[in-house]
Amino acid sequence: MVRYEVTLEVAPARAAELEAYMRQRHIPEILATGCFVAIRFERISPTRVRTCYEADSAAQLERYLRDHAGHFRADFRATMGDAAVPSRETWAEVESWRLSQ
Repeated sequence: MVRYEVTLEVAPARAAELEAYMRQRHIPEILATGCFVAIRFERISPTRVRTCYEADSAAQLERYLRDHAGHFRADFRATMGDAAVPSRETWAEVESWRLSQ
């Protein structure tokens, strides 16, 4: 499992617009590419959010970055301009644990 995380710092006046854009358009369109098996949108404060994209393999993430990321980044910039500043990280799962039920 590979996780691609994008954290956004957004101007307070545009926070509601960003959340609506992410939930109603941006994330559903990215999920439709088939590159990710799950996507989570999380908020730590009204002006700081993160999206966690989960891919089955590094190859799937690379396919997203090669074939789709440019389009989605351009659309994001056209929609939000300088009101939201992204930072991006890629995490590779080493191991995970779960409680048995």
